[in-house]
Amino acid sequence: MNWFFLTVGYSGLFPKAPGTMGTIASLPIGIAILLYFGPQTLFLATILITLIAIKGINRYEAESHNHDDSRIVIDELVGMWFALSIAPGIGFDLAALMQWENGIAFQIALSFIFFRIYDIKKPSIIGRIDREAKGGLGVMGDDIIAGFAAGITSAIIWQVILKSGLIN
Repeated sequence: MNWFFLTVGYSGLFPKAPGTMGTIASLPIGIAILLYFGPQTLFLATILITLIAIKGINRYEAESHNHDDSRIVIDELVGMWFALSIAPGIGFDLAALMQWENGIAFQIALSFIFFRIYDIKKPSIIGRIDREAKGGLGVMGDDIIAGFAAGITSAIIWQVILKSGLIN
């Protein structure tokens, strides 16, 4: 078991809000991949990390007999990266990140906020997966769905803002 990987650089070891700390720790790396390689690369990297994490979590749970250890926050990284890869949906560069008109920084912020809301509140199928799925897939599944929902929600909100004419 690679504890550094499962805890996202040990960010999951923070005593208060390890999930939020794991999400925050995942943001700079996810944004960097998004900036330099695009949303498709971030999406595919997230799928690869998901598969590796499921196997690692299964191994950890078999050894420790502890399901969904709060210190394991790789699921937060995966959820946040799925949200980041969906929300902007366009390639951009570092200069574009600082421009309000393209909505990238706004969508990143919205993706973070909605991901944390969905991950904490666990509405609908997110909660069902969290309660019923076992093993690594159970740990990862709710965050995967929360990430997709957060990315879609932030993209929809940005499109509503654009269509309403609030941004010229």
